[in-house]
Amino acid sequence: MSTTVQATESPLSEKQRQILDYLQANADEQTYFKSRLIGEELGLSAKEVGTNMTTIAEGDYSVDVEKWGYSSSTTWMVDA
Repeated sequence: MSTTVQATESPLSEKQRQILDYLQANADEQTYFKSRLIGEELGLSAKEVGTNMTTIAEGDYSVDVEKWGYSSSTTWMVDA
C-alpha cells in the first residue's frame, strides 16, 4: 500500500527525481545546463536526460525548465 501512496505523491520516475534534485541543488535564479553535463554528473546519457527533462519541464515543480538550445547537446534554461 505504501508503494501506491508514493506513486501518487510523486509521479516522477527515479531518473526524473534524480534530475530534478540535481537542478534544485545546482540552479541559481537562472542557470543554463547542458544535457550532456547533467548526464555525466548523474551517470545518465544525454538522451536519457533530455527525455526526462521534458516531463520536468511540463510539470509543476520548484524549478521552471525551458529547452533553450541544441548545439553539441541540448541546453536547458532553469529558473529556481
